[in-house]
Amino acid sequence: MSRAGALGRVVRSGVGRRRVQTVVIAVAVMMAVAAAVVAGSLMVAANAPFDHAFAQQKGAHITAEYDPAKATTAQLRATGQLEGVTATAGPYPITTISPVDAEGMKPPAMTLVGRPTPHADVDDLDLTSGRWATKPGEVVLTPQFAGPAFKLGTTLKTSDAADARTLTVVGMATSASRTADAWATPAQVRALASKDTPVTSQMLYRFDSADTNGQIAADRKKLIAALPTGALLGTTSYLDTKRAADSGAAPTIPFLIAFGVLGIAMSVIIVGSVVSGAVGTSLRRIGILKAIGFTPREVVRAYVAQALIPAGAGIALGVVLGNLLAVPLLEDTEQAYGTASLTVAWWVDVVVPAAALLVVGIAALIPALRAGRLSTIEAIAVGRAPRTGRGQWAHRAAGRLPLPRAVTYGLASPFAHPVRTAALLLAVAFGTVAATFAVGLTSSLNAVGAAQDPENRAAVSVFTGAGPHVSRNGPGPAPGTAEPEKADPARVRAAIAAQSGTASYYGRTQAEVTVGGVSGIAQATLYQGDSRSGAYEMISGHWLTGAGQVVVPSNFLEKTGTEIGDTVRVTYEKHMATLRIVGEAFAGSDDELEIYADMADFPGAEPSVYLVDVESGVSATEYAQKLAATIQPLGGDASANSPSEQDNFILILNAMAALLTLMLVSVAGLGVLNSVVLDTRERVHDLGVCKALGMSPRQTVSLVLASVAGIGVLGGLVGVPAGYALHAYVLPVMGHAAGTDLPSSVLDVYGTPQLLLLGLAGVVIALLGAMLPAGWAAKARTATALRTE
Repeated sequence: MSRAGALGRVVRSGVGRRRVQTVVIAVAVMMAVAAAVVAGSLMVAANAPFDHAFAQQKGAHITAEYDPAKATTAQLRATGQLEGVTATAGPYPITTISPVDAEGMKPPAMTLVGRPTPHADVDDLDLTSGRWATKPGEVVLTPQFAGPAFKLGTTLKTSDAADARTLTVVGMATSASRTADAWATPAQVRALASKDTPVTSQMLYRFDSADTNGQIAADRKKLIAALPTGALLGTTSYLDTKRAADSGAAPTIPFLIAFGVLGIAMSVIIVGSVVSGAVGTSLRRIGILKAIGFTPREVVRAYVAQALIPAGAGIALGVVLGNLLAVPLLEDTEQAYGTASLTVAWWVDVVVPAAALLVVGIAALIPALRAGRLSTIEAIAVGRAPRTGRGQWAHRAAGRLPLPRAVTYGLASPFAHPVRTAALLLAVAFGTVAATFAVGLTSSLNAVGAAQDPENRAAVSVFTGAGPHVSRNGPGPAPGTAEPEKADPARVRAAIAAQSGTASYYGRTQAEVTVGGVSGIAQATLYQGDSRSGAYEMISGHWLTGAGQVVVPSNFLEKTGTEIGDTVRVTYEKHMATLRIVGEAFAGSDDELEIYADMADFPGAEPSVYLVDVESGVSATEYAQKLAATIQPLGGDASANSPSEQDNFILILNAMAALLTLMLVSVAGLGVLNSVVLDTRERVHDLGVCKALGMSPRQTVSLVLASVAGIGVLGGLVGVPAGYALHAYVLPVMGHAAGTDLPSSVLDVYGTPQLLLLGLAGVVIALLGAMLPAGWAAKARTATALRTE
């Protein structure tokens, strides 16, 4: 037989004989690769999703709106010949409608654009479901606007007027440039024109230089100069849209990196432990191979190959599994970010398997080199027995414990193989770290969702019609449309106070204000009464307690250079108030300034909605119905609040955390399984002697489980603090990536009972991993065990 044939036979024999180790390597690597593919794909999706979608759709650098009375279609198309313009699309008719869903709810005003087709040289839309609108009465929505209210086949009215037109949703499409909320045929858009919502013209441009705000400003000046004065009504820069999209994606990156590092570390530990164990249990075989002429290099190659063969199978299965698991998560990510269709990047399917093969090879090479260096005589003489005297002190110490002998024997067993025990301990500890981190992460994300929707805590919303309807259902009538009859807020307030079952209430409205020293408009939320029940979570300072105070989000402090204790001048209509910043709230968005103040500081402001808490035992629905009957004749209305749906972004992170944690814990359990199998095989003769002396199958199980119980306890003691520390580090990084600090309610999510239960996770991982080999050991016949060497 040739040398290559002999070596191949040794490799095949090793893989076939060590079935458990082969399966453990294959499954552990499969899980690690699948987790890496999922994490890598989501990291690619989260790494500047706007840039990828913008390039794919040939997004518009500038979205411009023109007055068709001052610029003809020919003049607008001629702007495509300007210096620096590389592509254009349009002009498209554009208008604004105030949709009403089938239940009568009013979402925010909608920008409706008329396009004959989703495809164009600029802003080439991605039709994600359904079809394009081809005839009157049809509309295509963006997923962000559609939300849970509008699905394919549902209808919406273009306003709350009696003669408003009805449109049917026939498709969903995404625009990376966010050029519209919805699309219909050009004829349909023109038909919706009115005195209050005239149709204007939209042009989309791409330029050869549009990387900075300065370049965008220069491009805009070219458009102004090329057309009659006053023709350009306004422009939108893609840089503003990009900034908002990237800030939403950034928080996922540190989270994915944390899980990725855990997965890589566990894969190295498991593979290294498996191959090291294979060497340790095959000393006699290695000696025989050398005795019959195998060189040290051939021995090394044989043991590395015994790891690479099952690892290769695991890598292939892991890539397939990772792609299958990534697809639904990428679909959710696509909807959350509003980007074009996302798929697993091709290079992820190349880099991850190559890296995994390299990691497995290195992890296997180190113990294989030890096998190559073994002396032939020493290997044959020592065989599979551990070194004499190793761990005897542990047996003597454990023997003094008031526990059954089988248990104390098992507790002392790990000290016979300190290196293998250390690898097992690390695997259990990393599994516990993953579980602890995932529990904290999901709790924090749920706390974030609750903190950002404080008005949802109220049981009932009572609308007065004074100002915009500020509620979970969005604003009411759009500018220029007919306002409903307004109720007197004082009479509505009196009706609430007189209604049986009222526990507490406060008034709330929204208004546009200006802040001294800051250009542009800021959004102000004004409160009347004790609003503590609807307060935002505070990062620092305190919530409103009276007039003369203002609470602001983190981005306000950053953009204005102010801090708590400073004063700001706020102007509402003709009233100016000097307010002192008393708190930093966990609220707001990056693209606009927001403040929260007392309504008493702004004469003329009136509540548009009252948020009411009812007494214990009172049905919110019945309360709202009775109150509505009282205030509807006054021009108001009341409705019970239903629980808000969790944000898509939070659902995505929760799903990712659960999936990756399950994979890491499974890999940790496989590591325990492999180590216990190796220990059981090494002690098979000892177990036979114990059985011959009367050890029962139940005692055998106790012995095997006790051998990992102590490691499980220690792994929990190490893993829980490490997972706690990882959570404390990653969550603030995620918050800073999103442009905000986090309040203590989001960070301090672990309770003492919860930490104690998580400490048991290490024990559970260890015991579950040892169950199968414990059962095998208990079922082994005494005579068979005594004959096995």
